[in-house]
Amino acid sequence: MDRIDSLTLFLSIVDHGTFVAAARRIGQSPATASRAVGELEAALGVRLIERTTRKLALTDAGMRLAQHLRRVLPDLQNAMLDVAGQSAAPTGRLRISAPRLFGRMHIMPLVYAYLDIYRAMRIELNLSDRFVDLLEDGIDLALRIGQLPQSTLVARRLGAVRRVLVASPEYLKQAGMPKAPEALARHEIIAVTSQPGDVLWRFEARGGKPQTVKLEPRLQVDQMEVAIEAAAGGRGVAAVLSYQVEQPIRSGSLVRILKAFEPPALPVHFVFPTARLMAPGVRAFLDLAVPRLVRLEALREE
Repeated sequence: MDRIDSLTLFLSIVDHGTFVAAARRIGQSPATASRAVGELEAALGVRLIERTTRKLALTDAGMRLAQHLRRVLPDLQNAMLDVAGQSAAPTGRLRISAPRLFGRMHIMPLVYAYLDIYRAMRIELNLSDRFVDLLEDGIDLALRIGQLPQSTLVARRLGAVRRVLVASPEYLKQAGMPKAPEALARHEIIAVTSQPGDVLWRFEARGGKPQTVKLEPRLQVDQMEVAIEAAAGGRGVAAVLSYQVEQPIRSGSLVRILKAFEPPALPVHFVFPTARLMAPGVRAFLDLAVPRLVRLEALREE
């Protein structure tokens, strides 16, 4: 392992907290990672990491080295790519995470295009609505909908979506158009939840105070696609994200209701780790995907 790889590995260990997680992240064994750090310590003549049976702790020298590496490693990678002209096509594996429905609708077409261009790349796509820890789960790139918590991740904004209410024209003709959130108590409610009982829907009139309405769903499902189908079939009112019903609204099979009471828009980002050099495969996917996603009408709900 050359010196740049050793330094990159060291920074990965700092962020992951264990040799095992860092080694898995770069496709090495824990023994190889430990040996590489030992060689780095021998070359520098200082102890970088104190190893105990339960955890790793940085020495003062290790903390100073990590601080320096965060500044210089990205610049070094950019310089090498500039000199090389990025002539070598990316190779290896790219692990991507995205919400299940968004992934099916908008990430899968990008994955197909990417694989057609970069024949030496492999992609593992994780479509799940649960929160994924990139470092813990070894994810290179994730799409997130909603406000981002404070973290060391790098974020690339793609647009925004809104939580909206929809119903079919036929249902609204029969049940009437609700004029305020309180009127939903008289309507058939379709809820997406795995928890039985009432649901709480949040509203915020433009320039007004947020309000929460407690509703008793007539139909409860655990998949958004099923709720959208039920709403389009005239079964009631469903709360969804705007990108999920862009086409049904455009075709007229669903109508967006109570628009003046919708909560603020939710930002959409790509996030990826900042503590390691961006792999060419990740950079290539971002270069392909970001320009296409920012042009989506579905992500223009500012």
